[in-house]
Amino acid sequence: MTNDFVKAMDFRHACKVFDETKKISEEKIRYILEAGRKSPSSFGMEPWKFLVVTNEELKAKLRPVCWNQVQISSCSHLVVILAAIKNARPQSGIPAKRFARRPLPQERIDAYIELYSRHLAHSFSSDENTLAWTARQTYIALANMMTAAAFIGIDSCPIEGFEKENVEEILGLDTSKWQVSVIVPFGYRLNEQSEQIRLGFDEVVEFIS
Repeated sequence: MTNDFVKAMDFRHACKVFDETKKISEEKIRYILEAGRKSPSSFGMEPWKFLVVTNEELKAKLRPVCWNQVQISSCSHLVVILAAIKNARPQSGIPAKRFARRPLPQERIDAYIELYSRHLAHSFSSDENTLAWTARQTYIALANMMTAAAFIGIDSCPIEGFEKENVEEILGLDTSKWQVSVIVPFGYRLNEQSEQIRLGFDEVVEFIS
């Protein structure tokens, strides 16, 4: 299994052009999305939502505001990952519900909420700061979805090159509640993978004993 995971990491690359004739099955896209849903997040808040776009007209409409990248329209499934704004804040009541999912006494839940509120006070001081924190959580889900996809031979490409406000307008988002964090198309590569280039192990890893 360890070798299978390494193979998936070697397989994954930022696919620039997908084969438009090949579509991901419902079973496989759900497998990928489950990897995102089950991902860890700070304080267990799960401050994300995954919009799965398969409508060709909508993908075509989004492409010009995503730097006209061909991946947007050629992919099988376009996943727009949203980061929570309002729901991440204590006053929304959502954090309390998240903490209450475990059988804890009320005083423990209250203590968690107090710690959460104090630790993230700056993050909740503005929508921009809240997005900075919740978007970091979404990248955990993003990475797990891309690796899960690679594990079953499906390609992906993380995309930050887009006009955020325009994408949100096209999708009709209430940005006081949700904002776009990152976009990731999934599908099957049209061309062979280029050589994977990475820094050497010793260049990025330092053991401290």
